[in-house]
Amino acid sequence: MRLTTVGTGTAAPHPRRVQSGTLVECGTARLLVDCGSGVVYRMAQLQLPWQEITHVALTHFHADHTNDLPALIYGWRYGLLPPRSHPVQLVGPQGLASRLAGMLQAFGSGLLESPPPITVVELAPGEEWPLGGGAVLGVCKVPHTEESVAYSVAAGGRRVVITGDTGFDGTLGEWAGGCDLLVCECSLPDELALPLHLTPRQCGSLAAVAKPGLLALTHFYPPVEAVAIEDQVAESFDGQVVLCSDGQSFTLEGS
Repeated sequence: MRLTTVGTGTAAPHPRRVQSGTLVECGTARLLVDCGSGVVYRMAQLQLPWQEITHVALTHFHADHTNDLPALIYGWRYGLLPPRSHPVQLVGPQGLASRLAGMLQAFGSGLLESPPPITVVELAPGEEWPLGGGAVLGVCKVPHTEESVAYSVAAGGRRVVITGDTGFDGTLGEWAGGCDLLVCECSLPDELALPLHLTPRQCGSLAAVAKPGLLALTHFYPPVEAVAIEDQVAESFDGQVVLCSDGQSFTLEGS
């Protein structure tokens, strides 16, 4: 399993970070979790296989996690010769279909027409969804928006968890428990803390519950980059921590 933090930024424009997007490659599955502004072009820049994505899973419907979805679909249709014909699944929390219907109002009714064939799948917290090749997608409710969820991908005895946007939630930590890699949002410093985003200290507290093999932090608003993130995480979590940049990759060998 290989995970790449394609976009590690937020709604705040940033010279080095595009908006949210994480690519998980596992066997035949190519899963893109979230597709914020700049993610599609960042994948092309990094020579990641945007052409071969099999699933796009949205954690929630905020613009900085969904803006580039039409660009990706049009890339498959008009940016390849011949156009992509292999089917794609768009996965998300309940309400995904109605949100996509709203996109059709903006981009035209042909957005979701073939090619490629596109299937829409709504998953409830606690459900699992096969991605192919033995990889399984799991879903956990998180506190951010009404629909927000975190995802896990399990295959070959390995498991990664991607929090999406979230406030602190011990239940999320327990659900992520023992994962090999926890990709966790780290949005704001303590002085700008909001109940529906994490500070570095809260990331440490969450990791102390989950006890991941590796904690990979992402989704940085500029003010949080000015604080000693690793030191604050270490107040609660003594494991390995990585502050991710766009294009950072992690490879997990099967157990």
